[in-house]
Parts: sequence; C-alpha cells; structure tokens
Amino acid sequence: MPPHTTTERHDATPPEPTGRRIPADLPDGDTQVRRLVTVTGVVQGVGFRPFVHTLATRLGLVGEVANTAAGVVVDIEGPHRAVAEFCDRLRTEPPPLADVSAIHVAEAPAAGAQGFTIRPSQDGQGRTMVPPDAATCDACLAELADPDDRRHRHPFITCTHCGPRFTITAAMPYDRPNTAMAAYPLCEDCAREYADPADRRFHAQPVACWACGPVLRLTSARGEPGATPQGGAALAEARRMIARGAIVAVKGVGGYHLVCAADSPDAVRELRRRKARARKPFAVMAADVATAARLGRVGPAERALLTGPARPIVLLRRHDTGFTAVADVCSGSPDVGVMLPYTPVHRLLFGLPGDPPGPTVLVVTSGNRSGEPLVTDEPDAFDRLAGLADAWLWHDRPITVPCDDSLVRARPDGTTMVLRRSRGYAPARIAVPLDLRPVLAVGGDLKNTLCLAEAGSAWLSAHLGDMGDLAAQRSFERAEAHLRTLTGVTPGVLVTDMHPGYASTRWAARHAAGRPVRQVQHHHAHVAALMAEHGLDGGEPVIGVAFDGTGHGGDGASWGGEVLLADYAGFHRLAHLAYVPQPGGDAAVREPWRMALSHLRAAGLPWAADLPCAATRTDDEPRLLERQLTRAVNCPPTSGIGRLFDAMASLVGICHDIEYEAQAALELEAAAARALDAPGAYAFALRRTPHDGPVVIDPAPVLRGAVDDLRSGAGADVVAVRFHRAVAHAVAAVCRTVRRDAGTGGTVALTGGVFANALLDRWCADALTADGFTVLRHRTVPPGDGGLALGQAVVGGCRN
Repeated sequence: MPPHTTTERHDATPPEPTGRRIPADLPDGDTQVRRLVTVTGVVQGVGFRPFVHTLATRLGLVGEVANTAAGVVVDIEGPHRAVAEFCDRLRTEPPPLADVSAIHVAEAPAAGAQGFTIRPSQDGQGRTMVPPDAATCDACLAELADPDDRRHRHPFITCTHCGPRFTITAAMPYDRPNTAMAAYPLCEDCAREYADPADRRFHAQPVACWACGPVLRLTSARGEPGATPQGGAALAEARRMIARGAIVAVKGVGGYHLVCAADSPDAVRELRRRKARARKPFAVMAADVATAARLGRVGPAERALLTGPARPIVLLRRHDTGFTAVADVCSGSPDVGVMLPYTPVHRLLFGLPGDPPGPTVLVVTSGNRSGEPLVTDEPDAFDRLAGLADAWLWHDRPITVPCDDSLVRARPDGTTMVLRRSRGYAPARIAVPLDLRPVLAVGGDLKNTLCLAEAGSAWLSAHLGDMGDLAAQRSFERAEAHLRTLTGVTPGVLVTDMHPGYASTRWAARHAAGRPVRQVQHHHAHVAALMAEHGLDGGEPVIGVAFDGTGHGGDGASWGGEVLLADYAGFHRLAHLAYVPQPGGDAAVREPWRMALSHLRAAGLPWAADLPCAATRTDDEPRLLERQLTRAVNCPPTSGIGRLFDAMASLVGICHDIEYEAQAALELEAAAARALDAPGAYAFALRRTPHDGPVVIDPAPVLRGAVDDLRSGAGADVVAVRFHRAVAHAVAAVCRTVRRDAGTGGTVALTGGVFANALLDRWCADALTADGFTVLRHRTVPPGDGGLALGQAVVGGCRN
C-alpha cells in the first residue's frame, strides 16, 4: 500500500448526507483521485465484495477489493465526485445482512489502474466479523420448489443473502477454505456462478448443488444393512416416518433437533417419556404464518419476527382453540413458542407441492439429554441420542460452533425482548459508548454466555447453557476460542460473578495466566448490561430494578429483589425484598412448597391444612421443615423475588415441585393471564431501616391478603393476578420514594430474569411511565443471566 497522505474516519451512524464530506479545497468533481477505503463491521459473508464490485463498475470506477482480517479493503480510483458517491453508498446502501460499523478513507496517489477486480483474501489478525446465520431467502425457496431449477429440492440451497455463516466459519477472513465448506470443491456450474459478478451467488462461500455439496442421509435406529437412503430419498423417508409418529433426530445448522408431529398426542407423549420431560413446554415449527396464527396471536411485530432473517422461536400468546395439540406441547404456559422453517431441510420436511400431505406443525426441540450441551456431530448424535430418536437425518457438513435456537417475544408496543440470544443474533456486534480495555467476561452458571469486548464493541457468544458439567465447560472453552479468533480480541482482563462457587468463576481463575480477574456483583451486572444495551455512557446513574431468583450478594445472603442506584463504576443498594430463610438452599428452588411455608412463617401466618402448600405434603415434611427453620440449619437468607413467585405458586396450589427452571413462576403468570378482568391488588409494605439503610419491601401483607382470598374462594387465578399487580405497584412506589429521597433517578432500568414475565414487564413499565420515569427495558440482550456477561464486560472493562 502506498503511504497515506491524509486519513478521515466515517462512522456508520448516524448517516450523513451524500457529498457532505467533500471539503471545498478538494479538487473539482472531474479530477481523478484515488482512495484506500477500509470498511469494518459485519462485512464478510454478506456479499459485500460483490456489492462493491457492482457499485464501482456502475459508477465507472477502477481498482480492487479484498477481504482482510481488518475488514473489507477497497482501492478505488476515478473522478472525485464518483469516488465520493461510492464512499457514501458503501454506508447507505450495504447488502441486507451487512452491519457497517465504520468506514476509514485515506487519500493516495493516482496509480492509473485498469478495470475493477476482486483480489484473493489476506490473512491476519483483525476485527471484522461474520454475520449471524440467516434463514433461507425467498429467491432460494422459489428455486427449491422449481422442478426446472438445477437446485430443485436441494437441501443445502443458499446464496449471498441467506444461509449459514457463524456456524460454519472457523477463522477469518471469511473465505471458503476457512469454513466448513472447505471439503466441497465447487463443480463447474457452481464455480461459474461464484465467479459471475451478475449472479446472486457471486462469491457466496457456502454455495453448493447436488453435484458438489454436502450429502443428506437417513440412518435408522434399527440399523438394517444397506438401509441408508440419501438425498431426496432420505428426506422423503424422514417425512413418512414423522407422519407415522416417529421421532427423528434432524441435523440443522447449529446442532441436532428431535422432531415429531405436534398433532400426534402419542408421538408427543413418547418424546416426553424419552426425554424425561413431563411438563416443560416444547417449541414447535409451523409450516407458515397462517398455521402459526392458529396456535397463538400473530400481530405485525410477531409476523416480522417469524419471517425475518433471524427466524427465532417467537413466544405467541396461545390460543386454546384452533389447534388441539397446543395443550400437549405447552401446557402450563401462557405462550406457545413457534418458529417457521429456516433451512431448506426444514422446508422440505413439510413437503413441496406434489408431496404426500404431512403434519403442518412439528415439535422441534433441542437434540440433547436434559442438562447436556447440544449435540452437533455424528458420533455424539448416534451415541447420546440413542434411545431418544428412531432415526437420524444427518449430513456430512461439520458444525463449527454449536448454536441453539433463539427465543424472543414481541411486546404490545411492537418492541422485542430477546430471551435467549443465539442463532440469528450471535455474534452480532453490540456497540457501547465506552472505551473498553480488551476484556473477557465469563457470565454466570445458568444460561451461560460469554462476552469479549474492546473499545466501543462487545460480542456476546451464542447461548451455551448451564455450566454444571464438564461437557458444558468444554463447550464454553471452544466458544471462547472461536469468538476470540473471529473478533481478534486478546483479553487483558477477565471478569466474573462474585459467587465463589460458580464454575465460570473457577474457570476464570484457572485460565487467568497472570491477568487480573475482576468480580462484579450479579445484579450490578444485570443493570450495567441494560445500560450498555441502550447506549448509556454511565455519566448519570439509573435506578436499577434487578429482579431474579438468586445472586451472590456479598453479605452472605442470596439477593434477587434489588433496587440499586447504579452506574458502571458501582452501585448503592436502595431497596430490597425482605430477607426470609431459604430452607434447604437449592432444594427450595426445586420445591416451591418450602418457600411457601417459609414466607408464611415469616409473615406470622400458620401452616393451616386448608392451604394447598401445606396440604400437599406428608405430615413429616412440614414438621421437619419447621425444625430446620427453628434451628436455622441450611437456611440462607434470600431476598429473591423469584423465590416469592415460587412461594405464591405453591400457596395457591399451582406448582409445589418443579421440573424445569422458572416453572412455578411461568405457571403463576399463566394463571394471572386467565384472570385479567378480576379487580384488585395486594399491597407490599415499605419499611425504613435505620441509618439510611435500604428500604425493605415486606411481602407479609401480600401473603395475608392471598390467604384471605383463598379462604373466601377467590381461586388461584384471581390471587395470581392480584399478586402480579402488587409487585408492579411496589416497583413504582419504591422508585417514587427513591426519586423523592435521593433527588435523583429519572431513569429506571428493569432487568433480571423475572422480567421475562410479560405481565410484570408491561405493568411495571406502564406504572413507571405514568409516574414520569424514563423506562429502560431489554430488547436485544436477554434480561436474565444470558445477558449477564455484557454487564460484566462493561463494568470490568471500563477504563474510568
């Protein structure tokens, strides 16, 4: 590269009008100039070089473009005005999957180049990123269904605008040799398309066809010799098996799924038996939007999510009529999780015109055993899914990085809440208005994600699951190495949760290698994540309402009903839910009846036999629990409001023992959703503590009101809705008190896993907005522990 004479930096946002950056002292529009342009962000694997080639050719410019580890580099030459327009349109008209974070332009002496070429990629350490995987585009779907197209029914059809990216990329720059497609040399036809600037597959790295692409196979659990159909025959047989009630393990882009017909009660029941998953809701895949609308409410926001390139699981407020299988797949939940086909294989499972009719809704659940990481390769699939699947529909393209399905919800106001950020979202860059040192944040132990950050950028990994076993920790290590390779971030600081028993905390200590390890309090990290997501620079503190089940508080207690005055530098605890004993520690999480009796005892209410939480147990259990509470044996104090939701669910008789995390709270929300017309609310008491200590949010009056209602025959649903309203009222009351007493805090951040509750999220926001607060809510980063690492990264990586 020739030496630069001047350099300017064009940030991608906000956009500027075309031509604004042409200073008056530059040559006139017809003068020949040369510019070296570096574009960073998500600019590889999105058709950026073909876009540059087309744009330059259309404007009559000459030069070259190449992928490098630092981004896409363009050497462009031509009339000054045309070059200026070229630079502007790089930013204003990028390809659909691109996310341009910055454009750097440098002057250079004219070289008299001829034509415009795409040069081979250059290796090296850099900062550019591949995009998330994208659902199959409409153009590819049309070819998939066209009998005259050479890719008719091809299960790996893709182009520049769709298909796998993150899950097939092993290294940067993003070129075929650095992807899982390296083992598939292009056939003559695909090579011609790949080299044709006018073709939709120009330089599309995953491009393939029947002649040169990966091969789909079906392997039966019965293992008959020679009975391994391939290609279209494998898909047809898988469709037939599913239609007859079989459970088939299907390899997708980020891992295996277990698939069966959702309208077959026997198949769903058998899947529950094999996965030992009696009550946890299953996600389903609907053939199209019209079918999805039979399952749950689909408004404009839900439709946009269902059909967008990320194609996540969307929580729809379920209909109890219209599709009889809904109750079987998501009983106990107010929502049904629905996604649409996002790969060619999924589309083909539903059949094309001319295929025999089959199910229009499929149960599509993660291919793993409970608590284990997602299965991604064949030896593991045949071993770990044995006994779960009747057959395996698999292919020989490796999955470079596991990536589970994302889970999202659309709010009534049209905004989105991402509850699990994975396929379709990871590893998209999160811009933060901070100068962060290179940092690795290792997250928590549940719903783990990790985060790498540097300067004004942060990258959250895909959802990794729970860190409870060795397999999960190995997945964490692979994800950390992969993300570090893609981002080029070399962390100089590690950040963990304060909990000394977390596997993630111990991992950081083992891998520090002399680097400093910082600890960030759990709920401070939650608030910081939300501040960063909204682009706050930390100059003004916010009132952070961090509600979840548990988090190490640093005072020997488990926190979880917290109101903090927080910025990135620290926090002050303003209020919290009153401490109660959590008898048995983690046992109380699994058995909500324990928390119900503990809360009743703390409120001075007897464990009367007419209360469901007491009536459901044997005589010995309450007696033993009373002795445990009296002696304070293994009864850590907790302020977790998640534990209060558990207690209420058991108190009203909805859920006494849980099968999966947050089950009791989810079923309590479902009960409240059934009684929205019921008037009334309970009321928490707010108590002052001495010496300006935190305000204590006392639930005793709520417990008394609920018990009185139950005895008067109000019913569980009515109690549930009055409890939800009480929590929302308490949040608003505490924030008003804080604003009045502290004289600060016009902004409230609602965060923590409890705000996955749609009723609570909306009612708290409405109450606070009515009181004049600015309310921050999560949109692209999960409110629960899946977003924790972002908060850790900005607190631990902040230079000031």
